[in-house]
Amino acid sequence: MSNPIRVWNDWCALSFQTARLTWEAQGVIALRMMRLAAPGPRGQNESRRMVTEKVAALAEAQTAAVATALTGGGAPRAAKKALAVYKKRVRANRRRLSR
Repeated sequence: MSNPIRVWNDWCALSFQTARLTWEAQGVIALRMMRLAAPGPRGQNESRRMVTEKVAALAEAQTAAVATALTGGGAPRAAKKALAVYKKRVRANRRRLSR
């Protein structure tokens, strides 16, 4: 049986990580909106890329969470693995869109 305090701490840490990722994602959204507002093919390419990336990130996050859950990782660890996928994607998009 798992320690309830440890589980609580895991979920609290995950909540803070999620809040931080949400803040970082807002910056990416702002950068992406500027790109989408620009005339020409650059905005169209960005909209296509955005949709494709979101579908791929969802599939990758689900795979990571399920693999962790199937190996006995528990819910907090599975959620952390899924969050890590989105964190990697958000940071990569921030670097790409900042250039």
